Amino acid sequence: MASTDTTAVTREDRQADDTAGLEAGLDALESVETGRTSLRQTLLQKVLPPVVAVLLVVLVWQLLVSLKIVDDPTKLPAPSDVWAEIEESWLEGELLGYIWTSVSRGLLGFLLALVIGTPLGLLVARVKFVRAAIGPILSGLQSLPSVAWVPPAVIWLGLNNSMMYTVILLGAVPSIANGLVSGVDQVPPLFLRAGRTLGATGLKGAWHIVMPAALPGYVAGMKQGWAFSWRSLMAAEIIASSPDLGIGLGQLLENGRNASSMSLVFLAIILILVVGIAIDLLIFSPLERRILRGRGLLVKN
Repeated sequence: MASTDTTAVTREDRQADDTAGLEAGLDALESVETGRTSLRQTLLQKVLPPVVAVLLVVLVWQLLVSLKIVDDPTKLPAPSDVWAEIEESWLEGELLGYIWTSVSRGLLGFLLALVIGTPLGLLVARVKFVRAAIGPILSGLQSLPSVAWVPPAVIWLGLNNSMMYTVILLGAVPSIANGLVSGVDQVPPLFLRAGRTLGATGLKGAWHIVMPAALPGYVAGMKQGWAFSWRSLMAAEIIASSPDLGIGLGQLLENGRNASSMSLVFLAIILILVVGIAIDLLIFSPLERRILRGRGLLVKN
């Protein structure tokens, strides 16, 4: 009898300990700070590190020139020479034109790729026959270098903006579609069954259940799609040259090569990098943070 009482007390103690542990865990979750970081913390944590990295790169670059480790301006111009190119292009009113020509093409091509790649990705993800038929082709197209599409696009369409957009689409659509397929594959089956129980089938189920659940993979595919769009556009602008196309950043890079001007080449490379980084910081990084925050995976800004 005493043994039974002792066992009952022990069970009650364990249950009390489990309850206390659960309450402590819930209290810890509730006590997690969810407030936004201050401007000072944001500057120190997110702005200062890349600025310091850029300054270090420029410092090393200047030392290579000043110490004559690379004593040939045709191979490595001084930072001041590249800055002079920037000033000249700005004063002539051409710098923003170079950037806008490429950015407008890249963004429009990317939006077109989204319009095509999104339904294509859903179709491949949800229809087994289509996946078996098209899935390997999409993977193959994704691994194909974008520059390979420039010669046939020029032959098919000529030297015009349609050729540029065709190259962008062929480079970006497979990445967007494959990203969405990967996201859909990671949707828990329970979500799909719950959606069907609530009547969310067909297009309604794709819009309200599949797409929200597949957002992380879809956004990853979008980021990769933008990278392929930008790279495809630069390849097309470098190879395809025509006065009707205007001068974008890729054409600026090619002009620097033709003129044997390394300062102009470096200017084009820097602008290409700046635009790519800016698009990621202004569009995709905030979108990723919003998705993670909405899922409780990111508690601070």
